[in-house]
Amino acid sequence: MRALELKIPPVAVGLIFGTVMWGAAHFAPVFNFTLPAGQLIAAGLAAIGLVIAVLGVVSFRRAKTTVNPLQPAAASSLVISGIYRRTRNPMYLGLLLVLLGWGALLGNALAFVFAAAFIPLMNRLQILPEERFLAARFGTAFTAYQSAVRRWI
Repeated sequence: MRALELKIPPVAVGLIFGTVMWGAAHFAPVFNFTLPAGQLIAAGLAAIGLVIAVLGVVSFRRAKTTVNPLQPAAASSLVISGIYRRTRNPMYLGLLLVLLGWGALLGNALAFVFAAAFIPLMNRLQILPEERFLAARFGTAFTAYQSAVRRWI
C-alpha cells in the first residue's frame, strides 16, 4: 500500500468512491431504502461539505502555501487558523460529507458502507504520509497542533 501513498489525488479517490456508491445502488437494489427528505438531507450534507472544503483551501491560500495534496513537502507554512482550528483535514472532511450526501441521495445502505471506507483509505494513503512530512518540517509546532486538533472532527 505504501506505493500508493500520495499518488492518487483525493478528489479522484472521492470520484471513484462516488462511482462505486452509484454502482452499489444500481447493482444491489436490495439495500435501497427511502429516506424521508432524502434530497434535502443530501443537498445539506453536500453543501456543508463544500463549504468546509472551500474554507480549507481559502486558509491555505491566505497562508500562501500549497494546496497540492500530492506534494506535502512543498508546504511553506503550518496552517492552524480558520477552519483548521476545528479539523486538521477540512478538505478531506468536506469530501466525506459530499460522499455522505451522495449516499443519502442514492438511498442505499451499501453506499454508506463505501462512504465510511473512504476514511481509513484516506488516512492510510494521504493523511498519514502528509503528517510525516509536516512533523519533519514543523517539528514540535506540528505535534502540538496534532495533539490539540482532531484529524477529522
